Amino acid sequence: MAEIAVEATQVPAQLPDVRVVVLGAGKMGSILLQAFLKEHLFAPEQIRATVSHAEGALARSTQWGVDVSTNNRAAAEGADLILVAVKPFQVGNLIAEIKPALTAKKTVVSIAASVKTRSIEEGAGVELGVIRAMPNTPSALGAGIAALCRGRFVSEKQMELAVRIFETVGRTVIVDEKHMDAVTGLSGSGPAYLYIIIEALAEAGVKVGLPRDIATQLAAQTAFGAAKMVLETGYHPALLKDAVTTPAGCTIDGILELEEGGLRVTLIKAVMRATERARQLAAG
Repeated sequence: MAEIAVEATQVPAQLPDVRVVVLGAGKMGSILLQAFLKEHLFAPEQIRATVSHAEGALARSTQWGVDVSTNNRAAAEGADLILVAVKPFQVGNLIAEIKPALTAKKTVVSIAASVKTRSIEEGAGVELGVIRAMPNTPSALGAGIAALCRGRFVSEKQMELAVRIFETVGRTVIVDEKHMDAVTGLSGSGPAYLYIIIEALAEAGVKVGLPRDIATQLAAQTAFGAAKMVLETGYHPALLKDAVTTPAGCTIDGILELEEGGLRVTLIKAVMRATERARQLAAG
């Protein structure tokens, strides 16, 4: 039987008129870029990216099907939206490098922790919209959350564009910049705290006789389900906790141990300590 030719259909980009560049397509930059493609936010020809080494540029270009180079300035010149995804200590030099390509019509979104919007604005030397974002690592699975704050020259349209970007990898919230260090201490560092809790629950399961793989699955899925309940019901965590805690049951005994062990206070102190460290980094 002769084969029947089937014409491939291409899903149109949701934002066909925006050219975007990811400067520093490392861990988080790569996550975002691949989400743009997967969710059809931009077409491959709308996206450019940069990396440090030519070999890496060729490999990434082949992998993603987008233009990847080592020339930050050239990549920024053709972009409407510039995503700054380099390490915080590299931001100053990067902005100086691409400064000739920056105009008031462009939008800069920075995911560099502790780098303030005013610092980028002053480095650019032009009144362009700068948005600062703090995503977290679950973004790799589309389950992240990013806090966004606006610089002095950001329009509503630019802010809406930034929200669309980070919705490809999870949820978004908008905060004042004065709260960004607290965001870093809570949701930026938070996955590490929760991994410790999941690990501890799994170890407890082993202690009471469960196989390790089953204990880990039970602990992780329980954490996932509890978080989903909070997000999708909108109920206060205390109310959901009370729904599990029956009178004279097992749960209340476990909660008593948690309270006596100081888990609640320890988590609060962990966020406070991480927030303070973020403030120190922001201050230089």
